[in-house]
Amino acid sequence: MLADYVIIGAGSGGSALAYRLAEAGRRVIVIEHGGSDAGPFIQMPGALSYPMNMGIYDWGFATEPEPHLGGRVLATPRGKVIGGSSSINGMVYVRGHARDYDTWAEMGADGWAYADVLPYFKRMETSHGGSGPEYRGTDGPLHITRGPRSNPLFDAFIKAGEQAGYPVTADYNGKQQEGFGSMEATIWKGRRWSAANAYLRPAMAGGNVQVVRGFARRVVMEGSRAVGVETEVRGQVQVIRAGREVILAASSINTPKLLMLSGIGPADHLREHGVEVVADRPGVGANLQDHLEIYMQFAASQPVTLFKYWNLWGKALVGAQWLFTGTGLGASNQFEACAFIRSRAGVDYPDIQYHFLPIAVRYDGRAVAEGHGFQAHVGPMRSKSRGSVSLRSANPAEAPVIRFNYMSHPEDWEDFRACIRLTREIFGQDAFKPYLKSELQPGLQVQTDAQLDDFLRQHVESAYHPCGTARMGRASDPMAVVDPECRVIGVEGLRVADSSVFPQVTNGNLNAPSIMVGEKAADHILGRTPLPASNLEPWVNPDWRVAQR
Repeated sequence: MLADYVIIGAGSGGSALAYRLAEAGRRVIVIEHGGSDAGPFIQMPGALSYPMNMGIYDWGFATEPEPHLGGRVLATPRGKVIGGSSSINGMVYVRGHARDYDTWAEMGADGWAYADVLPYFKRMETSHGGSGPEYRGTDGPLHITRGPRSNPLFDAFIKAGEQAGYPVTADYNGKQQEGFGSMEATIWKGRRWSAANAYLRPAMAGGNVQVVRGFARRVVMEGSRAVGVETEVRGQVQVIRAGREVILAASSINTPKLLMLSGIGPADHLREHGVEVVADRPGVGANLQDHLEIYMQFAASQPVTLFKYWNLWGKALVGAQWLFTGTGLGASNQFEACAFIRSRAGVDYPDIQYHFLPIAVRYDGRAVAEGHGFQAHVGPMRSKSRGSVSLRSANPAEAPVIRFNYMSHPEDWEDFRACIRLTREIFGQDAFKPYLKSELQPGLQVQTDAQLDDFLRQHVESAYHPCGTARMGRASDPMAVVDPECRVIGVEGLRVADSSVFPQVTNGNLNAPSIMVGEKAADHILGRTPLPASNLEPWVNPDWRVAQR
């Protein structure tokens, strides 16, 4: 098997990359271990809690016991299916804040400042309900929509934020991220608009992209050049050769694993596992970052929540309506209101994110609160804690060792306490008086720093935004893994185009920036001049130095 380009991973970055390379007339093979994304569990937005808990769609990774969380082991879902994690995620669409990308550039990702990446966000989008064509795309493959906000709790959440003194933003993906407003989603015509639906299927239909269902074992190197991918297909090991380049888009967990199995990584660690060193890159697998969050849950005084459907009959009704009409509650991910706020004066752009949900339930669909309730997922955006991904052995079938080192920085605890106290203030506003009965979690008895810390240790959960394990930087930076054109430093013919390359985690959910990386990497691979930089300036609160809101 031979193609111009071989991409490992049919997820957010890989699908976008395949589409753009094929559009330019290149022949592309995409290797994906997972199978079909057909069926209601993935395609129905309202069923989002199911696919990430199904072994057929998820790699099933978990962390090592986390020392700062009392030894808890946390799930680390990653998509093992056509569309990758965009087929099992919550469908929330957040570009990130402009300052995120300016920070990337300051950290050595030259050409990835906000002015540079905004044109790629615009190229990839068709925005329905955003702030208009100045900041938003109008004819890209990825449809971005807003939920109907028909449940009164969504408007109550936004109104409560306004009553607490925060701004309201018409489009957090446009000029102004800071504030309360409508949440956006990769949902189109009632279906999950994954990277597979937006990019991969149209690319395959054009004839230049072939998807091979197989397990990528390692990148085949001839000297210091990548020439193909050793792949297990139906029990047989074969090499799929790349005429031009191999691109890793296998997730921030599997990409560093594959780099290390291919001899690219920290030399001592590779030798320890008997892997021949091709390039000593100590940054491979380092710099692992994520977002943690807690679920602030409240009992409702009126039966206006989704709890009425949280039974076999209710779920069957919602499912049937979606199946036959593509409409109703099943056509929404139910994340229809959100907020981005600053934790304190002196923070120049938001460092706390809220997802509001009109039911009190865990993200994975388990442990629903008894009776009617609602919740806010809340957590800090820029934790200073860093972890790592490393090899468990040289056996490609073994899962890597994942250590996030969550809450290892003392500021994480301060930031999370602020999240809880600010959230209580928001839900204490008049807008919630008709609906709020009591606080379920943490519960009003949890007040002191020590009590809050104990609650956090037991209850923080991953928001499933891992990134940073093959970070972008200048070739002279010993901890950088890829250069600003996504080329793996120290070898030839090999690039990375997924969330592994993020120097720092962005403000919000990672699907949008991961797709953007695939879009921009395509232009670098094709040798094209990047899209012209934008001169638009984002809104930053003029009083940020002296005011928290």
